[in-house]
Amino acid sequence: MSDIVLLGDEAVALGAVHAGISAAYGYPGTPSTEILEFLIDYKTRHGAPHAAWCSNEKTAYEDALGVSFVGKRVLVTMKHVGLNVAADPFVNSGLLNIRGGLVLAVADDPGMHSSQNEQDSRFFAEFAKIICLEPRNQQETYEMTLEAFELSEKFHIPVMLRLVTRLAHSRAIVKVGAKRDENSLSKPEEKRGWMLLPATARQNYLDLLEKEKEMLAWAGDSARNPLENARGGKKYPLGIITSGLGRNYYDENLPELSSEIPRLHISAYPLPRNKIRTLAAACERIIVIEEGYPLIEEKLKGILEQDITISGKLDGTLPRTGELTPDAVRRALGLEARQLRSEPGMELPGRPPQLCQGCPHIDTYQAINEAIGDDSHAVVTSDIGCYALGALPPYRAIETIVCMGASIGMAKGAAEAGVQRVVATIGDSTFLHSGITSLVDAAAADTPMTVVILDNGTVGMTGGQETILPTSRVHRMIEGLEIDPAHIRSITPLKKNAEENRRIIAEEIDHPGLSVIVSIRECIETAKRDKKKAAQEGQA
Repeated sequence: MSDIVLLGDEAVALGAVHAGISAAYGYPGTPSTEILEFLIDYKTRHGAPHAAWCSNEKTAYEDALGVSFVGKRVLVTMKHVGLNVAADPFVNSGLLNIRGGLVLAVADDPGMHSSQNEQDSRFFAEFAKIICLEPRNQQETYEMTLEAFELSEKFHIPVMLRLVTRLAHSRAIVKVGAKRDENSLSKPEEKRGWMLLPATARQNYLDLLEKEKEMLAWAGDSARNPLENARGGKKYPLGIITSGLGRNYYDENLPELSSEIPRLHISAYPLPRNKIRTLAAACERIIVIEEGYPLIEEKLKGILEQDITISGKLDGTLPRTGELTPDAVRRALGLEARQLRSEPGMELPGRPPQLCQGCPHIDTYQAINEAIGDDSHAVVTSDIGCYALGALPPYRAIETIVCMGASIGMAKGAAEAGVQRVVATIGDSTFLHSGITSLVDAAAADTPMTVVILDNGTVGMTGGQETILPTSRVHRMIEGLEIDPAHIRSITPLKKNAEENRRIIAEEIDHPGLSVIVSIRECIETAKRDKKKAAQEGQA
């Protein structure tokens, strides 16, 4: 064993390496990005395991299924909203006879630090009827990653490892062990377990329901779900259920709680019903402290037979939105608020989000604004990425931000509803993620709208990962849709080209058919990074 300081994300990555994975796939998404970045760097230094970004979370998950099909262990990573994109293969994979361990590491973002919603991935695990492990610190994250692969191969299901932002992006010392060898390559002799034709899927679903009984028994006995202080026959006024980081916040306040309180900590799902019932039998009231949605709190009513007061997020004992904090848990436990200390003269300046100085998107949005002028009936849709900051002053260039790839489909809908001048703006990586299929629809219908692809050659919002295809291949892909070549155009978003860019965009907005403009200039931040790296290599 050795000690290493790791991010929570890095603890997942190193745990997967030590579990003997042969491959890892994912799509960049805060707060999960560092998992695959660690593995790509590890592959560069050691030659294996294979690690690569994919077009989107769905393709990443399907790649992972292929690795598992041939008997190898595989990790797939994404953020919580990415699991929506991968939902089809993910939910179906619960019905497959998983052979090589398949672990999905998904990072939720309570508080929406860099996300468009707060959804809780534990519901997806329950929906797919698979095991979910929820670590509360970096050591557990490493250990549970190892355990997740063992459970995947034991129950022949994918296993979810659920992280949250504060765990994924904080560091701690982790004791790590030795690397396990990879599985041997082997195709399954019996194929029914991988065929979801209706006749076989029905049987596979019955098999999954049988496994669910075994998983419930496993969760009920698991040391990952410790029940403390619930002594037989004694009745306590209060009992606590914690999960994930909720345990840390509870433990921080524990020294100030005067009496012995029974507590069940849950970090392995499905819920340990036997232990929940034992805790409830010993208490008059239960407070549930969990990060994310009130999943445990809601489920208690279906598990418990007795009339007992249940408190948590649903009754306002804890905040319904945002991250949990030690102070919020403190209030829920009835403890007095801590005295805050303030230092005079330490006020920090406000830092509203904005496009970087020199960002190419600034010039593109200014050209779009000038091309549209004062036409208040025009519609400009957009998407998820750094270019979404074009919604803020002084640009106010876009009107919608919904989900990855929605801009083109929404523009098509607005145009087909009768709007005369419609523009969709989308980044190059988002276009390849899930925008391209909507452009196929628009090309088939020759919808009168203009798509502006803001091509900065990188996934800017998550730190500058390479896009899955370079600009030249994106352009050829658009040409392959047989859009009128006269209306597939490129611009370079620079101040010196402002008038020409405005003219081109205005011409295409007024074109009574589909047009695509690719606005090409490298991200200012990756350009700086590459220049600095080149200078350092030149000095070496």
